[in-house]
Amino acid sequence: MKIDIFTHVVPSRYKDALKKMSLSGPYYTELTRSLTDLDLRFRIMDKYDEYVQVLTVAGFHKAIAEGKAKAVELAKIANDEMAELIFKYPDRFVSAVACLPLNDMDAALKEAERAINELRFRGVEIWATHEKPLDLPEFMPLYEQMCQYNLPIWIHPIRTAAVTDYRNEKESKYGINSVFGWVYETTAAMTRLVFSHVLQNYPNIKFITHHCGGMVPFFAGRIVAHYDCYEMIWRHTYKQGLTEHPIEYFRMFYNDTAVNGSSTALQCGYDFFGADHLLFATDMPFDSQLGDVSIRETIRSIEEMDIPDSDKKKIYEDNARNLMRLPV
Repeated sequence: MKIDIFTHVVPSRYKDALKKMSLSGPYYTELTRSLTDLDLRFRIMDKYDEYVQVLTVAGFHKAIAEGKAKAVELAKIANDEMAELIFKYPDRFVSAVACLPLNDMDAALKEAERAINELRFRGVEIWATHEKPLDLPEFMPLYEQMCQYNLPIWIHPIRTAAVTDYRNEKESKYGINSVFGWVYETTAAMTRLVFSHVLQNYPNIKFITHHCGGMVPFFAGRIVAHYDCYEMIWRHTYKQGLTEHPIEYFRMFYNDTAVNGSSTALQCGYDFFGADHLLFATDMPFDSQLGDVSIRETIRSIEEMDIPDSDKKKIYEDNARNLMRLPV
């Protein structure tokens, strides 16, 4: 079985709720029809044998930013509707990842508890952005809660065009904020979590990064060399209090395969993180064929990796089952 742990939907009642609340929602919903059209989505899924999905709601960060106080209600609507989809289509959707109103951490903790205990979701999603680092004290109760549940936290990056690449410009050009900025946001979030001792303080925590760990696998040598150099030459004490070298904490992250079909990138991630820390994900449906390209090319890229079939099975299925505690 191929368990796609990071796919996106925009459930219909959630979409209607955004409209009623005069919130814009994801601007790409109308064009990316397989976000909302289940018949179309199923036709795409049917092209691939033993292929199932884990659901996440696309663009929920906008609901938090625009809705503010309404984010709690929107999270419940979205989570309830995903739970209904899992119940109605168990052969299609094996689980879902909870939306949380992260602008209200007390409410977020309650919604995480409800989603896991009542809706039987197998994790929660948080956002890596330039606006709020993930090592702030306000996040620690959520991390402690997820350690107690022994379930993972999906990290999804976001960087809007309003984050400019040059100070004298008003917006990011040529999609740089998305194509490259999202990867940077993931990497920055991982680094903050490492050096603020979050992974050391919560050794059982399970973060899943999008896009195979961002820049970390490719720059692993640079990470080692530069932090050692900072310490030796400039006497920076970034590593102070860490009981292991920082690179070992970077290896603790779990990571998905959503790199748009690059077997070279996946091999790099495999070499750094190991087979036990990679999980099959496609980022469906964000491609020119409404998800078909993402699924097809991700499978191809895994098949082209020069690794044992047993490790491919871990990536496709076993790691997701273990991490999310799914039934065999």
